[in-house]
Amino acid sequence: MKKGIIGKKVGMTQIFDESGNVIPVTVIEAGPCVVMQKKTMDKEGYEAVQLGFMTVGEKKLTKPEAGHQKKVGGEFKKHLKEFRFEDISGYNVGDTVTAETFAAGEKVDVTGISKGHGFSGAVKRWGHRTLRQTHGTGPIHRQVGSMGANSSPSRVFKNKKMAGQFGNVKITVLNLDVVKVDAEKNIIAVKGAVPGARGGIVFLRNSVKA
Repeated sequence: MKKGIIGKKVGMTQIFDESGNVIPVTVIEAGPCVVMQKKTMDKEGYEAVQLGFMTVGEKKLTKPEAGHQKKVGGEFKKHLKEFRFEDISGYNVGDTVTAETFAAGEKVDVTGISKGHGFSGAVKRWGHRTLRQTHGTGPIHRQVGSMGANSSPSRVFKNKKMAGQFGNVKITVLNLDVVKVDAEKNIIAVKGAVPGARGGIVFLRNSVKA
């Protein structure tokens, strides 16, 4: 059965396997999540479950958000995420999804929002080389360079690598190994790095390519 859960990135550390090898892992506080809604083929045209994560006061939500969650009852959730599965018969509204959903040895895809670096130049954002530090080059050594021809095409092509916002985009890392699961502490340790800063929200699901 397809699985998914919402979590919070705690940070990175390292653990040792049985052979004494060091494994770099990202620690994720996964769940507990509550099934807030089921979407069916008859009503919505596809099958999915909506999970809620992190308790929040009703005053922190808008009226539409609070009204949607009142249908379920119980505590209000800060983060909602829809997971689209082929079969959702194993889920019911109000069920709790915990870290035990995943087991060590499984492969997962992790989605998060990368760190934002603000408005950055082309050298930092795209790795462009700087101009030669010689006479006649200045006063700007980190400028973008040529934008293209003038009369034709009389414009800058789309996707030209220029200065702009660096980071703060959704990134999915595929095929990460689940190294350890601690059900009591709601912890999942995933091999390698996942996008985002410490405390950022991430989404785990079965690997699509495993």
